[in-house]
Amino acid sequence: MASQSWINKDFYAALGVSKGATADEIKKSYRKLALQHHPDRNPGNKQSEEKFKDMAEAYDVLSDPKKRAEYDQLRDAVAAGGGRGWPGGFRTDDLGDEFDLQDFLQTVMGGSGGGFGGFGRRGRRKGSDVETTVTLSFEEAALGSERRVSLDLPTTCSACGGSGGKNPKTCPQCSGRGTVANSKGPFAISQSCPGCRGRGTVSDDPCQGCGGSGTRKERREFTVKFPAGVSDGARIRVRGRGEAGSSGGGSGDLFVRVSVAAHPFFSRRGDDLTITLPLTFAEAALGAQVKVPTLSEPVTLKVPPGTSSGKTFRIRGRGIPRRAGAGDLLATVQIAVPQKLSKAERDAVEKLAASEESPRSHLGV
Repeated sequence: MASQSWINKDFYAALGVSKGATADEIKKSYRKLALQHHPDRNPGNKQSEEKFKDMAEAYDVLSDPKKRAEYDQLRDAVAAGGGRGWPGGFRTDDLGDEFDLQDFLQTVMGGSGGGFGGFGRRGRRKGSDVETTVTLSFEEAALGSERRVSLDLPTTCSACGGSGGKNPKTCPQCSGRGTVANSKGPFAISQSCPGCRGRGTVSDDPCQGCGGSGTRKERREFTVKFPAGVSDGARIRVRGRGEAGSSGGGSGDLFVRVSVAAHPFFSRRGDDLTITLPLTFAEAALGAQVKVPTLSEPVTLKVPPGTSSGKTFRIRGRGIPRRAGAGDLLATVQIAVPQKLSKAERDAVEKLAASEESPRSHLGV
């Protein structure tokens, strides 16, 4: 659903792409910037955290063809309005929390509203979208999972059926339209009628269950499916599970923001998993076969003799699942240096040191 906040936001600039960017270009740019500004890489950096949130919102809109079309149309309408003498003192804050986008576009563009369905026809108003956050374990995000989400949401009052009371009659303030015109310079912006709260009707005997609002909060539970490979900061959209609309308007959507908990030893790089693999000096020098954990069962990695600390081995198909196959597991070797040595171990190391050539000879020191 289109949002008033879109008017003041440049989602293309947030992702560093042009308005004509392809879906692949938008995705590529988002992944690059998200990796750069991810909170895990910038702990305590509020600026990076805000940039990450802005990019996530921008990608959520621009990666959805329908949302992107609505966003482009709304921004174009605002630009067109400005070209026609948009009042200098006009601010989007003047629109209020709720406003009729369809009427807004009709006013600015002189057209049909461009397909922003569900807004204010004869008082009908689509319910607001709702957002909540769910924290998933690293494995749940990587492999996919389901969660029950509980929310207190405004829903159509069962006592009055959303009418707000007994013997409803046409609202005298809006003549039953559910909206009133609020003049802003050369424009008349349509807003929800304060007298009937957008329903188009009022009652002299308000419903005791909802106080005449037509809605009341109820605890609702939904099952939300998280696909395998869902990333930290992603938003899952559940259509029609947001706030109830008024006067027969449809319900808003539920957006579930994903927060992925850190793993004790795995990290993620796109569809690849990364892990630091400790080796003893003997294993690295002589070669060995070592067990490496994965998201399922461990695998055996053959480490060749003379392996240096920092070398990365790619174990194919053991990363994050995706539609076709899976990413890889990148295991980076780290030589584990013992903190304490027994006498026998010290003697052995000293004998080895006496027979070794300096690895710094090429430095001339």
